[in-house]
Amino acid sequence: MLQLFIIIILILAGSAFCAAAETALLAISPLKVRQLAHSRKPAAIALSRIRQRINRPIATIVILNNIFNIVGSIIIGSLAANIFGDTWIGIFSAFFTLLIILFGEIFPKTLGERYAETLALLFAIPVQFLTFVFTPIVWFVERLTLPFMKGKKLPTTNEAEIRLMASIGYQEGTIEDDEAEMIQRVFQLNDLNAAALMTPRILLTYLHGDRTFAEAKADIIASTHTRMLVIEDSIDRVVGVALKDELLTALIEGNPQQKIANLMRPVRFVPETIRADRLLKEFQETHKHLVVVLDEYGGVSGVVTLEDVLEVLTGEIVDETDKIIDLQEVARQKRKRLLKATGLEAE
Repeated sequence: MLQLFIIIILILAGSAFCAAAETALLAISPLKVRQLAHSRKPAAIALSRIRQRINRPIATIVILNNIFNIVGSIIIGSLAANIFGDTWIGIFSAFFTLLIILFGEIFPKTLGERYAETLALLFAIPVQFLTFVFTPIVWFVERLTLPFMKGKKLPTTNEAEIRLMASIGYQEGTIEDDEAEMIQRVFQLNDLNAAALMTPRILLTYLHGDRTFAEAKADIIASTHTRMLVIEDSIDRVVGVALKDELLTALIEGNPQQKIANLMRPVRFVPETIRADRLLKEFQETHKHLVVVLDEYGGVSGVVTLEDVLEVLTGEIVDETDKIIDLQEVARQKRKRLLKATGLEAE
């Protein structure tokens, strides 16, 4: 009887180990495994190696689990028949099956899912060792299942999942609300283009390059922009950009007859379709804070500044000199008034 009891405990323990290990290794996310691997602890490194090729450890666990359940059941059935006889063997088999279901499957798998990180680290080194021991058997099983295992590997995560994780993290209190909002805003960078961010052409401040400081003095002082476009004969012929503080300095220093073009700087041009994330890279690479946006015909649609792109991440940035916050909305209202005045407003 004692021998039977010991074998039952060993089989239940082995089955529970396999069920909990399999569930924990599959439940822990690949991202969490990579994070743990940075600690350089042996268990974390072993877990990282297991997840890199998870099919072999899982095959090892499944093979071992079946050995416990099948071979163990045969041994226990033989011992039980000798002890209880044929009369009670049916009742004993039903009782043993119930034990396997509860303590060899349900409870261990529940714990494996609930404490996935702790148990995955605990089982990582033993599973790695068992995988090495069972290598010949696993290799044979891999050859048999190879035709069914081919297919494109799924990515570890995607944009929708990261957004959802940020939202859940905020709800559970693991990240702050401003951090969650920033994460959501980061993904907007590749959803918006220059046309959505630009200040429209009808609201641009521009100066003719062949005019003198004295002639443009009123326009320079009246402008609320720190950077002004320099044009030739029309707004579609932008030749550069001038800084307001440099123009005012030139006026104060007494160079009223100097032409605006003498102080202009080179300007960059981008299409309306360029994405905000690429615009941010453009500003970083060129050290410019303003680009001119061109439409499909090469005409000027508006301008985008570094501040416009950063506002996608931070929200509206308003300083002491900003009298108008949403320039695009102002442009739309102005266009409606022009259409109405000319009788072209849509019915």
